[in-house]
Amino acid sequence: MDSVNNGFGSARMAGSMEGATGSMEGGTLPPGLTEEEADELRVELSKVEDEIQTLRQVLAAKERHAGDIKRQLGISPLNEIKQNISKGWQDVQSSNAYLTASATLDDISRSDAYKKTQETLSQAGQVTSAAFSSMGAAISQRIGTMRLGYSVHHSLSMPSMRSSPSFRSFEERVGSLRK
Repeated sequence: MDSVNNGFGSARMAGSMEGATGSMEGGTLPPGLTEEEADELRVELSKVEDEIQTLRQVLAAKERHAGDIKRQLGISPLNEIKQNISKGWQDVQSSNAYLTASATLDDISRSDAYKKTQETLSQAGQVTSAAFSSMGAAISQRIGTMRLGYSVHHSLSMPSMRSSPSFRSFEERVGSLRK
């Protein structure tokens, strides 16, 4: 990697060393570290930082090149996202955690307790649906009797509705709730 750094960052190395020396202005070195060892570490740090910078530049150039190739192949960013999601889902489905959870859910769905609970909830749903249906029919019937025998003008007037037995019954129940 040293051959890659030839000519790169020599000014940066000097700057890094100044920065590193500047941080040690108090003149105190970590225990057990001589000035000579500290200088060697600063030089090594500078080289490593230069290598990192070079690698970032190379990586950016390779990413641009890969993007150009993808455009030439007609691979859009949306297609890439779809492929990544599909691949991710396949990875999830083949993972041990997913397979274990799936097997556990299969075992649960085959159990007697699950089947009994499912049947009970199904029956409860049917009974509830029937109750709401009959309640709706009863309300419709009551509203129909309130309007029966009245003209459109009279059915819209409040005094005639208040005199109906259904309205008085409703008013009594609401009144008892307020108290």
